[in-house]
Amino acid sequence: MPVMLSAVAVFCGSRFGNNPLYRQAAQEAGQVLAEQGVRLIYGGGAHGLMGVVADAALTAGGTVTGVIPDFLETREKMHEGVAELIVVDSMHARKQIMFSRADAFWILPGGFGTFDEMMEILTWKQLGQHAKPIILVNVAHWADHVIAMLDAAVAQGFAEPVSRAMIQTVPDIETALAFSQPQAAQQKVPAGQL
Repeated sequence: MPVMLSAVAVFCGSRFGNNPLYRQAAQEAGQVLAEQGVRLIYGGGAHGLMGVVADAALTAGGTVTGVIPDFLETREKMHEGVAELIVVDSMHARKQIMFSRADAFWILPGGFGTFDEMMEILTWKQLGQHAKPIILVNVAHWADHVIAMLDAAVAQGFAEPVSRAMIQTVPDIETALAFSQPQAAQQKVPAGQL
């Protein structure tokens, strides 16, 4: 019997960004996960793309778990409408809980916090701590420079190509869902779809 995708951790910005397509992708992510019966696990905030993805999942009848450090309570405003809100004492504890509860990770548009989450979860995979899919959703090419940085690490001899292959880049939410299924963890996205 195949393993089913039950929870996806979404890393994304606490701001909206400058392109309306970012908000659209976050909304689609929440809606798609809810429609598939997949629990959304995210950073617990009510603002920015984090708020959009949570609101979209809730509106579509989905189940949402938010994880937020207590010191961000005023800065990011906790989302009080989620089914489960876990308040922790550090950013590391937040990532640890999100990691332990998720079957896959989606990186949507975001800033430094999103980059931190992406790099830590990728490093854990590189070090053999998990084999879960990591999907970088390159909506409107927001992550082109991030992708270039990852590729440069390989070109400069700081990472192996096999490690670079541990994070998949996809153009949209539909493809992210397809590549998040446990049996799809090692698939490659056709180059024309990037």
